[in-house]
Amino acid sequence: MSLFSFLFFFLLLTHTLFTPSSALSSSPTTPVQTLDINPQYYNPKLPPRTLSSSKKFEGSSNLVNLRYHMGPVLSSPINIYLIWYGKWTPTQQLLIKDFLLSISTSNHRAAPSPSVSDWWQTVSLYTDQTGANISRSVLIAGEYSDRLYSHGTDLTRLSIQQVIASAVRSKPFPVDHKNGIYLILTSEDVTVQDFCRAVCGFHYFTFPSMVGYTLPYAWVGNSGKQCPEVCAYPFAIPGYMAGGGASALSPPNSDVGVDGMISVIGHELAELSSNPLVNAWYAGEDPTAPTEIGDLCEGLYGTGGGGGYIGQVMRDKAGRSYNLKGRRGRKFLVQWIWSPVLKACAGPNALD
Repeated sequence: MSLFSFLFFFLLLTHTLFTPSSALSSSPTTPVQTLDINPQYYNPKLPPRTLSSSKKFEGSSNLVNLRYHMGPVLSSPINIYLIWYGKWTPTQQLLIKDFLLSISTSNHRAAPSPSVSDWWQTVSLYTDQTGANISRSVLIAGEYSDRLYSHGTDLTRLSIQQVIASAVRSKPFPVDHKNGIYLILTSEDVTVQDFCRAVCGFHYFTFPSMVGYTLPYAWVGNSGKQCPEVCAYPFAIPGYMAGGGASALSPPNSDVGVDGMISVIGHELAELSSNPLVNAWYAGEDPTAPTEIGDLCEGLYGTGGGGGYIGQVMRDKAGRSYNLKGRRGRKFLVQWIWSPVLKACAGPNALD
């Protein structure tokens, strides 16, 4: 789903994802960062403390009608089949794989709290009609690289399915109906239908006429050279925000495009797991344009978030912003997810 719905509120309400609030400290050694580079100041447009006074402020609403439509969720161990389309560096690939593998890294010595695994725990609260929860086991079951751009550098939604078909035939990937999901990642020089204009990523399922099977999949593009201010926000800001007082945050792994992808990947995986065939968990009456568990929390990354403010996140000694920790000492900035228990957006880095 796209980030444009969230950015649209900026134009209506004259505030943005990076409105600062007062600084809070989560611990003596881990500074908590607002989007203000000088956190001792707060934007008078926002009350300095009241946004974090309620546990349910972050995106909560009694008007949200998220319903279960009786379809399946991914309750069996989830096997991710990665398709790298275009040119990727080993460093970029390792960063994305570390995020994916961190989902199942529940050992807090390997990935201290607030961890990616803690974040996925909210996703795992969703169940199917038998009461089975979304699996907390997420593995990379296979990889396929298409460095020759076999379907060109300008893809449509249908040609993305052709990329999957090529991978299934060429790897060959198994046709994993029970546990498999396919994650297509396009490099920064690949344009995709609606990319940067309406979407930063999306998920759906393949058509048997295209791939031969019905397989759930997600696509996410690297926006680093095309639209970082849209799809890698808040690591880049729109031009119309320049001079407005807010600055882009420093990405936790020093790669604006890929660090921006991480949150979109998390968003799409959460929705793909809870609505793989577009007939399970979503709000609204139109399954062709559902509002899903990631959409409800777009732009929220920490306590106090809402009304155009991303919430309070952390900053390491190098000034890089994050809200989750992963395996091998990794840090990530990932949006929150709608909790079916709290009826609000939730994340493990919450301060209250």
